[in-house]
Amino acid sequence: MSWSRGILPALAVCVLSVTGAAGCASDDASTPTGQESAISPSPVGKVLDDTDDDGRHYREVGKKGAPQVALEVEPDAEGGWDVRLNLRDFAFSPSGTQARAVTGRGLARLFADGEPLADLRDTSYRIPEGYLAHGTHQVTARLYADDGTVWAVDGKPVESTADITASEPEPEPEPGSASEPESASESPAGDPGSSSPSALSAPGAFPRTEGQGSPDRGGKAS
Repeated sequence: MSWSRGILPALAVCVLSVTGAAGCASDDASTPTGQESAISPSPVGKVLDDTDDDGRHYREVGKKGAPQVALEVEPDAEGGWDVRLNLRDFAFSPSGTQARAVTGRGLARLFADGEPLADLRDTSYRIPEGYLAHGTHQVTARLYADDGTVWAVDGKPVESTADITASEPEPEPEPGSASEPESASESPAGDPGSSSPSALSAPGAFPRTEGQGSPDRGGKAS
C-alpha cells in the first residue's frame, strides 16, 4: 500500500514537468535564431569619434579580414579616364539595402581632389573628358558600410589614392591657316608633332596604398 501511495506524487511531478517545459528549460538550450537575432544583431567593429571630411564616423575593424581596396586610373582613347577598383574581403551591397553595418559590405565613394565624384556599387567607372582640368589631380576611392560609416583600420580610412596628370589640350588650328608640313624636316622648331588635342601625359596611374588601403602621399603617376 505504501508503494502505491508513493508512485502517485511521482506521476504528478512528471505531468507538471511536461506542461511547464517552456518555463523550466535548461540553461544550455540553444538560443532562438529567428526574430530575436534579427532585432539585436552583434555590433560590427567600433565606431570612432574620428570622421571624414563629410562628418561620417570611422568604423574600426581588425586587420584580419578587413576590407581592402586598390585603385587604378588610366586615360582612355576618348580623352577621359577609366577607373578600376580591386577589392579584397569586400562586396558591394545592392541599392536599397538596409542602413545597417554588415561585415565586409557596403559601397565605394569616389573623390577627385577631395570633392565627391560618384558613389559606386561596381568596380569600374569612367571620368568623362574635360572633367579634370589641366594639371595634377588626386583620385581617391574610399569604402563605406551601408549605414554610412567609413571602414577603418588602425584609425585610418580604408581607401586608395592615385595621382594623375592631365595635359593641356593643344589649340585648334585657325580657319585658313597653313596646313602642317608633310615631313619632319619642314617642321618648325618646337612643333609638338602629331599629338591629339586631348592628349594626356599619364600613360596610367598607379595605386598608392598604406596598410589596409590608406593613402600614401609619396609617388605619382604621370
